[in-house]
Amino acid sequence: MNTYIALLRGINVSGQKKIPMAQLRELLSVSGLEEVQTYIQSGNVVFKSSETNLLNLQEKIQSAIQSEFEFEVPVLVVSPEKLQQVFDACPFSEEKKQNSYFTLLFETPDETLVAEASQVSYPNEEFVIMGDCIYFYCATGYGRAKYSNNFFERKLKVTATARNYKTMLKLLSLSA
Repeated sequence: MNTYIALLRGINVSGQKKIPMAQLRELLSVSGLEEVQTYIQSGNVVFKSSETNLLNLQEKIQSAIQSEFEFEVPVLVVSPEKLQQVFDACPFSEEKKQNSYFTLLFETPDETLVAEASQVSYPNEEFVIMGDCIYFYCATGYGRAKYSNNFFERKLKVTATARNYKTMLKLLSLSA
């Protein structure tokens, strides 16, 4: 059995795409995933499966959610090792890292689009795009940031989902 982390994009935000975590755990367990755990309401799932193809796991979870809740949810499945690599590669100082967001991209963006997005600048905000992750720091807090998940999705033409430092740490500890 392998351990995986599923990151669901855009659920339980502003009353949109509501999925109760107890119901999600039950649904995924019935779908064949094992030892399903959720963390907070924003779509973080740690589970075990004998399946090794991440795309198959993503499709299985998306399909189960579509059938049960009748809406689509983008799902990114990663291994704990991949999440640890993303976490460890954060280019910011430890102080900034603890207040950073890790925006995981569902695919690596086109280099031209990365270069174009990197031309945009806002005070008190900085980001670094490395492969399929955007490391984002905002001195005034994420809620006031100009660089949002939607900004990056529009500029890079990829689906993305963001997690803060504390959530990343918790997911890594749950999957250890």
